[in-house]
Amino acid sequence: MGYYQYSSAIIPLSRRGPNRRDDRSLSGYHPGARWRRFQGPMQSFSSWERDWSDDHDGHISPRQKRDANSGVNSGKRCRMDSCFDFSLCERKGFKVYVYPQQKGEKMSESYQNILSSIEGSRFFTPDPGQACLFVLSLDTLDRDQLSPQYVHNLKAKVQSLPLWNGGKNHIIFNLYSGTWPDYTEDLGFDIGLAMLAKASISTENFRPNFDVSIPLFSKDHPRTGGERGYLKHNTIPPYRKYMLVFKGKRYLTGIGSDTRNALYHVHNSEDVVLLTTCKHGKDWQKHKDARCDKDNAEYDKYDYREMLYNSTFCLVPRGRRLGSFRFLEALQAACVPVMLSNGWELPFSEIIDWNTAAVIGDERLLLQIPSTVRCIHQDKILSLRQQTQFLWEAYFNSVEKIVLTTLEIIQDRVLQHTSRSNLMWNSLPGGLFTLPQYSTYLRDFPFYYAKLGIKPYSKFTAIIHVVTPLISQSQPVMKLLVAVAKSQYCAQVIVLWNCDKPLPAKHRWPATSVPVIVIEGESKVISSRFLPYDTIPTDAVLSLDEDTVLSTTEVDFAFTVWQSFPDRIVGYPARSHFWDSNKERWGYTSKWTNDYSMVLTGAAIYHKYYHYLYTTYLPASLKTMVDQMSNCEDILMNFLVSSVSKLPPIKVTQKKQYKETMMGQSSRASRWADPDHFAQRQTCMNKFASWFGTMPLVHSQMRLDPVLFKDQVSILRKKYRDIERL
Repeated sequence: MGYYQYSSAIIPLSRRGPNRRDDRSLSGYHPGARWRRFQGPMQSFSSWERDWSDDHDGHISPRQKRDANSGVNSGKRCRMDSCFDFSLCERKGFKVYVYPQQKGEKMSESYQNILSSIEGSRFFTPDPGQACLFVLSLDTLDRDQLSPQYVHNLKAKVQSLPLWNGGKNHIIFNLYSGTWPDYTEDLGFDIGLAMLAKASISTENFRPNFDVSIPLFSKDHPRTGGERGYLKHNTIPPYRKYMLVFKGKRYLTGIGSDTRNALYHVHNSEDVVLLTTCKHGKDWQKHKDARCDKDNAEYDKYDYREMLYNSTFCLVPRGRRLGSFRFLEALQAACVPVMLSNGWELPFSEIIDWNTAAVIGDERLLLQIPSTVRCIHQDKILSLRQQTQFLWEAYFNSVEKIVLTTLEIIQDRVLQHTSRSNLMWNSLPGGLFTLPQYSTYLRDFPFYYAKLGIKPYSKFTAIIHVVTPLISQSQPVMKLLVAVAKSQYCAQVIVLWNCDKPLPAKHRWPATSVPVIVIEGESKVISSRFLPYDTIPTDAVLSLDEDTVLSTTEVDFAFTVWQSFPDRIVGYPARSHFWDSNKERWGYTSKWTNDYSMVLTGAAIYHKYYHYLYTTYLPASLKTMVDQMSNCEDILMNFLVSSVSKLPPIKVTQKKQYKETMMGQSSRASRWADPDHFAQRQTCMNKFASWFGTMPLVHSQMRLDPVLFKDQVSILRKKYRDIERL
């Protein structure tokens, strides 16, 4: 419970729910400024709590007394307001510092992946003076004393760190704690006031809105990218070969043995297949019981992967610890997890509504599980299955996603006035791509129009990228400007002047019925075309190269299509990618076929939020490469949008001469014909795929044409008749 101290009175504040962030409305969330830090008397807040506890020993349980006196974790009652210094985050925002690695210190591959993910993120700072959060370079992932990854003398090593400060503003990552036989959650050293990002953490030891529960992942879990979920298409009804499956170890003695030892009671060898084996460990035969031989024989009959991909529900019982690898395996396989691990604080429970993606069972009611899952309606099963795929791809399919989700959760706590709503976290594209620093209004993003029951603003802003001097009034850019300005949907035209020559006089530009704003490009680099300019008042941006040839009718039709697909790029010049098996790399092609995966931003419409994402989400290294080559910015934008939407762009109808006219115009024509230019784009494809950790581009064969396009009817019946005349 938090306290607000005013004069000499101490007034308790209301306690927030232990597992859920406050629900917020669909229309967006605008909380006022929060009470972030207190001066003066509040500095002794945590010590005051301890004094209060000492004076009221009669009102707390023996377990609470034991915990308070054990000294294992001096920050057991920590919350953000009592154990976190918000002032460190006011200087440079939410920045994270990773301690330099000490010579001779061993580090597991998993922990290296965690640190690499932080160092490659937009949160990282190499300067501890700018940091808001600190991460140890000492490997704390495996605190099982019997493990070869166990780091000895960690207590002394941590205490000697000059910036430790009792653990304040530090976060410690941990996957395994405790050892045989009781597997407690003790890390073997006092974490002090540090936050804990821990797998298999119990609700009893979890400090709400301070710690972060993370999933247990294997050493083979990919650092970046990660595999897509295995649900390729929805089946109606959504039933599979098996109703409920499990295959794993059975513990004959010790903690975690009860539930798995009882699974044979509900196994029927038909649609409920729950398999266990005693055959693990060096001396399993010494402890084997009467069922072991039969269980082992049944266990070997089934292939685990085949079961996983062909079952509607997957049982996730606790093992020695509360968490299990089965959890992530079930999510990826679109097999709805049935949780049997009483007291487990589920991963990212602060932000994820697990009731929409899993069935939360009770170990004490094991015999009721089969009848319970059989009663779930097929519509609910389909919804649960789809949500498993979203959550897997949004937060769990790589170490980087797990780490970034952890950091974003903490940033939301620190900057509550710009934190994400529950809907942002639990619907596409997820919290990692919905940056609240851009806006906390849902309607300002391209993803929520349908949920809100609204449409995007019915106008667009055209941005024409100019790199050649203005010499004559007959240049293509002049014709383009006039054609675009005539569109009934055009709100204004922005001319981005990235030419080395001085800005032309105002009277050189043609007179139009909409405002024309000329902006000098920042540093004259090509990425400046994607800056989030304040002068863009509309949701939609029509991005144009100076030598693009488009008619007003084509512009109108493209914008009409975009209004139905506001989260995608909609436009004209299409390109494609392919895997070159001979060179073992990605290839880029401009051949005109029925297949495409990119729509170039030389003539395309998209939501202005993607300007903000391009500028703030993408690393400086990629943008610098693009600027140095003055090439590939359009490919990078396609990578970004497809990685967010998981969908292809949309190509719309265009006149037949489009290819020839664009290839025959001005300065860009020579570059398109230049083999070096094409080779650069091949290189870009592979550099971008490497950073994203996967290939986000999606192939499509869909082209959208106006109604009655090319139909043998009177031209007067066609709304976009001019497109056919061109």
